[in-house]
Amino acid sequence: MQADAPLYQTLADTIARSIRSGTLARGERVPSVRTLARQHGVSLSTAVLAYRRLEDARLIEARPRSGWFVAARPPALPEPETTQPPSQSQAVDLGALAAQVMQLAHDPTCISFGAACPSSDLFDGERVRRAVVRAAQRHRHTLAEYPSGPGHETLRRAVARHALGLGCTLDAQRIVITNSCLESITLCLRAVTQPGDVVALESPTYFGFLEILQNLHLRALEIPTHPRHGISLDALQLAFDTQPVKAVLAVPTLSNPLGASLPPAERRRLAQMCTTARVPLIEDVLYNDLAEQDDRRRAVKSHDTEGWVMVCGSFSKTVAPGLRLGWVEAGRWHAPLARLKAATSGGQTTMTELALADLLGQAGTEAAFRQLRATIAARVDEARSLIAQHFPRGTRVTDPPGGYILWVELPPAVCAIHLFRACLAERICIAPGTMFSATERYRHCVRLGVGGRWTDAHRTALQRIGVLAQRLQEDAPNEAPNEKTPQVSVA
Repeated sequence: MQADAPLYQTLADTIARSIRSGTLARGERVPSVRTLARQHGVSLSTAVLAYRRLEDARLIEARPRSGWFVAARPPALPEPETTQPPSQSQAVDLGALAAQVMQLAHDPTCISFGAACPSSDLFDGERVRRAVVRAAQRHRHTLAEYPSGPGHETLRRAVARHALGLGCTLDAQRIVITNSCLESITLCLRAVTQPGDVVALESPTYFGFLEILQNLHLRALEIPTHPRHGISLDALQLAFDTQPVKAVLAVPTLSNPLGASLPPAERRRLAQMCTTARVPLIEDVLYNDLAEQDDRRRAVKSHDTEGWVMVCGSFSKTVAPGLRLGWVEAGRWHAPLARLKAATSGGQTTMTELALADLLGQAGTEAAFRQLRATIAARVDEARSLIAQHFPRGTRVTDPPGGYILWVELPPAVCAIHLFRACLAERICIAPGTMFSATERYRHCVRLGVGGRWTDAHRTALQRIGVLAQRLQEDAPNEAPNEKTPQVSVA
């Protein structure tokens, strides 16, 4: 606990310790807001904020006309082991699997767990529509003007204000608006690497990153990653000492597909490591607003004093998926990145930028984030419960502190590609683990995205995936599926 932590945070952490220690049991009623305020000598608003923090962390839940209770948690499940990828960089050649999964994930005839995309029912579509209409009415002249430059100043200022919540003080004039977070990351890589260079990244990692590396002819050096605590900084330091690493690409908060979040102290250390090694860090903060705890929302960029961290973000997962805009603050590479952006895709639609700025500036944005976090937390808990009940014995699954992605490690006899095909025969889409590595690993792992529609049909389909996995386990020979022999890796 930091000495200067807000009073509500101190109060929430005190209650959280009582819950985690078992002093407050699962399902037990906790004091009302008024009682809590009186017991601890704090204001009602402080008590409310403390309970909101605990609710975001899925430690308590409100029951209509009954009060607050310690939240029930799904059955305990073992988590996956720390990954052990090869210690040498790899050329990237993904094949067609990722494209097939993404096509199926958006096929209306499929029940999809294949994409890490939120469904429209998680957002207030009318709120977004009104913002777009206001932008069109107030700035209709922009529809007849060709957009250019790094983005409309109004949106760049809105992004800079939002970044304060990430612990970052950014100069709006150095923020570049892009077409997506992926475009921001691509521009960063183009600014700091040449074909054949080595890029260090988490393992497993988002397949979209691997596709970018493949298109730019870059080599992937996968670093061991813990399912809760994220990339191993000791392993990364060894890579700096022994390999020609030209850039690090990482998602320190709610990494995709593991959902891991780097501890606060490790974030500072990562910034210092990259500065000392003079290796740029490309930090993806796409999911930071979905983190349940405030300290997990703080970006590594907030510890950057010399411009070695390039921070990239978007609001497609948290505010308005249809307003597909990204942003980047590229540190010491601001000028070359801005030139690359201008030469590659020019400017975005100004009206869309102004609509997004309107949404970010509205008073209800933080409340919408809290509601989104609470909704998807309950969904993830339900999905984990279904996995515990219906998947084969020996299954391991992550328990991410936010977001809507689960990484499932099946028993070694279950081949994820065979499971993918069996599910597809029943019009269910999952993402096999091999999509998330350049090394053909994770053959018995799958990523499940539960941010899409969540209906009884989806619950039944998730149970069905478990049944199919059990059948594959029963039918498989005793030996584990063929996988490349692991090389010595840094742990």
